Amino acid sequence: MIHTALTDLLGIDAPLVGFNRSPAVVAEVSKAGGLGVLAVSAYSPAELDAQLTWIEEQVQGRPYGVDLLVPGNTTNGDPSDLVASLRAQIPDQHREFIAGLLRRYDIPEEANAEGRVMSEFAANLDPSRVTPLLDVVFSHRIALFANALGTPPPEVLERARSAGVVVASLVGKPEHARRQLDTGVDVLVAQGTEAGGHTGTIASTVLTPEIVDLAGDVPVLAAGGIATGRQMAAALALGAAGVWCGSVWLSSHEASPPRS
Repeated sequence: MIHTALTDLLGIDAPLVGFNRSPAVVAEVSKAGGLGVLAVSAYSPAELDAQLTWIEEQVQGRPYGVDLLVPGNTTNGDPSDLVASLRAQIPDQHREFIAGLLRRYDIPEEANAEGRVMSEFAANLDPSRVTPLLDVVFSHRIALFANALGTPPPEVLERARSAGVVVASLVGKPEHARRQLDTGVDVLVAQGTEAGGHTGTIASTVLTPEIVDLAGDVPVLAAGGIATGRQMAAALALGAAGVWCGSVWLSSHEASPPRS
């Protein structure tokens, strides 16, 4: 057992969070002494209820968590505005690179996934879809709720507080962390650019100590490119209270194949 602020906060044996869309991976991580966290945005409420029930049957009282894309306001707002903003941030050079790959390998233009991915992202952010998922999430015995999109709305923080659920948020730069700390989250996940580059361009070994210095008593998890014990030890040496691992589980027996 390794005692850190994270293990004390969540009552787990190892300072490791395993993030995955497969309930089997989540259950095995929690059963092994870490904290499994299920990515839930793609589920319907009925599917999510069934998956969380199954996880609870497997872990037999051990803690687990969920990760959900929640927009800044869960009651109104147009998710297409956020999608348009994100699309505007994609450099022309990137679009040219993708177009070049399609031409070079004779791949049909319709294989370009940008539009499909953005449409799915917008659907996942629709408040009318998010609210029922939140209702399911907080009807179960989760230990941690991770907000994967900016600062969690006040109503989500209130629900978590009343249920005794730890709230974590992902950050990719110091200004993200400052906003999250002002909001009052319990755990920061410092996600370096090695994690697919979707939280920013700062490398994990640079970002982690920066966020640790900002966070004070708030536990920080290191994420991005962490897949071995040596990398986990390095994260702890940088001041992190644990690690958040995602891609490492993709080749595991328990990981389910991506949906088509």
